[in-house]
Amino acid sequence: MPRTWAPPFPLDVGAVLGRLRRGPGDPTFRSGDGVWLAANTPTGPGTLHVRRASDVVEADAWGDGAEWLLDGLPALLGAADDDSAFECHHPLIAETRRRRPGIRLGSTGRVWDALLPAILEQKVTGTEAFRSYRELARRFGTPAPGVADLYVPPTPRAILGITDWEWHRAGVDGGRRRALIAAAQVAHRLEGAFDLGGEDGRNLLRKVPGIGVWTAAEVAQRAWGDPDAVSFGDFHLAGIVGWALLGGPLDDDGMAEVLAPYAPQRHRAVVYVLASGARKPRFGPRFSPRDYRAM
Repeated sequence: MPRTWAPPFPLDVGAVLGRLRRGPGDPTFRSGDGVWLAANTPTGPGTLHVRRASDVVEADAWGDGAEWLLDGLPALLGAADDDSAFECHHPLIAETRRRRPGIRLGSTGRVWDALLPAILEQKVTGTEAFRSYRELARRFGTPAPGVADLYVPPTPRAILGITDWEWHRAGVDGGRRRALIAAAQVAHRLEGAFDLGGEDGRNLLRKVPGIGVWTAAEVAQRAWGDPDAVSFGDFHLAGIVGWALLGGPLDDDGMAEVLAPYAPQRHRAVVYVLASGARKPRFGPRFSPRDYRAM
């Protein structure tokens, strides 16, 4: 069931949807000939294929969730994102916004699909988290409708059925496992965070033991395109923002102070910083990932 949509603003489809990719080899995401997404929806599993064709966006979808995914295409690509009141305050952000006008904050409308990988990414390296997500999606997700080699993320029910040994095999430690189980038990209520949006939505997520500021922000950024949800607690982010905007390192408190003038669109400022390519210097060896499967 193909669908076309003409965005009334500059749109970089790859940049907007690339935020949904959880590391190399993400079995729920594929790019190249457009972007392919496998998703849980209120009407069932679905697969969405999005591609840019001249002045329009073309999309196809498969599965029980196909119509829901197609109906949500404009919001997914940032149609509900209002950046008209955003002020740049810094030359780097202003220049990045000028060079990258197609950057938008999209809204998936899917809280659980954003929450699962966000919890897996808590307090571990990206390598560890992405490996665990691949393992869980391939073993406990379902094959994506209509397309080979993609998997729909595991549902809350599937997560609740995973045994201790299978968690260990996927490299998930006890803390993240407990947070995932607690979230899965109330997943239907957590979908209400989308309707609340903003800080209220983030606070609802944080009522679950094991979900803190960082995790709630990561979900809010993707599920409802929250322009003010900053990932405080991230191992790298404060340093990147500090070096980009001040030429030196920052901690979370310093980053909060630097980003304060951008409220209520602090996350948008961070997106432009990251899109600028700015990085913090490396002063030592990379942190070595742990493999919980070998313990």
